[in-house]
Amino acid sequence: MAILTVRNVPDDVHRALRLRAAQHGRSTEAEVREILATAVKPEKRVRVGDALAAIGRKIGLTNEDFAVFENVRDRTPAEPLSFD
Repeated sequence: MAILTVRNVPDDVHRALRLRAAQHGRSTEAEVREILATAVKPEKRVRVGDALAAIGRKIGLTNEDFAVFENVRDRTPAEPLSFD
């Protein structure tokens, strides 16, 4: 896991973080991690798997359709890229 250092945090912001952390029963460090995770990974973000599943449901794909895909797909291992 990465380490992040934040310098020059204003005293009032630090106090607010400590208070918020106490209200949530976490350390200040854990509270900052939660705030950062929520900011960069919002719950309403589009997830590729969910989007693809929704498309499949919309067009009416069934498990049997996926079985057909599985039977006809090429199982040959991919060749690594060559830059020669």
